[in-house]
Amino acid sequence: MRIGIVCYPTFGGSGVLATELGKALANKNHQVHFITYQQPVRLNEFNANIFYHEVRVPTYPLFDYPPYETALASTMVDVIANNDLDLLHVHYAIPHASAAYMAKKILEKQGKYIPVITTLHGTDITLVGKDKTYAPVVTFSINESDAITAVSHNLRTETFRSFKIEKEIDVIQNFVDVNRFRKKPIDAFRRVIAPEGERILLHASNFRKVKRVADVVKIFARVNKEIPSKLLLVGDGPERPYAESLCRELNVMEHTRFVGKQEQMEDILAISDLFLLTSEYESFGLAALEAMAAGIPIISTNAGGLPEVNISGNTGYMSEVGDVEDMSKNALSILRDNNTLLKFRQNATTQAMKFDIGTIVPQYEALYNRFL
Repeated sequence: MRIGIVCYPTFGGSGVLATELGKALANKNHQVHFITYQQPVRLNEFNANIFYHEVRVPTYPLFDYPPYETALASTMVDVIANNDLDLLHVHYAIPHASAAYMAKKILEKQGKYIPVITTLHGTDITLVGKDKTYAPVVTFSINESDAITAVSHNLRTETFRSFKIEKEIDVIQNFVDVNRFRKKPIDAFRRVIAPEGERILLHASNFRKVKRVADVVKIFARVNKEIPSKLLLVGDGPERPYAESLCRELNVMEHTRFVGKQEQMEDILAISDLFLLTSEYESFGLAALEAMAAGIPIISTNAGGLPEVNISGNTGYMSEVGDVEDMSKNALSILRDNNTLLKFRQNATTQAMKFDIGTIVPQYEALYNRFL
């Protein structure tokens, strides 16, 4: 198959999943064409079956805001026509689904039919899509897609609740390449972070308010009082200054490292003992799944699609949003005893296998074949 993939190229879950999907399809001898405004961060290796097409948006004094959606639609038309693509798979509804609809109609005038599959990822439905400014276009674009998928059952339910969707939504859950995260920890790396053998707690996100990074810091402060520990904070975003201020206020700054955005998470995950995900909402929790693939138990909120990933009492624990005391207690119960930690590690790896790339990617291939 010749497949076009439209996504955001950043560290967010939608871009990560879209890129990993494209790479997996290319490894199965499909021809994959990425269409976006810069090379995706996870597209970091050469593959003869992968092509990248940059969306260029000319700037003119007339435009206060460059018309990216129009440029994107035009680039889609060009790539589809000149590479004879079989279908277009767009990730994240805004603005990719509406641009795909425009491209599809242009190509129909030229005698070319292109099926469009839209995958919904989370905030394109639960946050941005609900805005009255975008809602009518989002609803229309989703309904005009030939097929719709959601990355969790929770997101499917939220989409039907929030929009008048006239078509079925297939749930094809997020996936992880388990083999990629089965890395032996680098002892020297761990000793740099935890020279006295301290436990290492980890959080990774875009540091937006919905992630409640302050709760991560508060949990760590409580854990560190009872068990010598270190905290790694991966990522960046608007809440980072507050998180840094809170670390100083709670006297844990010397035990905390803000390491910024990282592409090779597997090296960091390999040395970590516990993953903290305190979000107000997660459509699925891809960061948690990647941690579990590395054998790391999860302390998370019971929000959105997280119960589909983290099995409380088995792969970690879940608490209500904002319940720092309960999350701290659960973290301590896992970290106090090596045998308990090992049990949770094994359970996390077993659960992650259910979402292995080898299981999920064929579901996308089967969906594509319905339209070819």
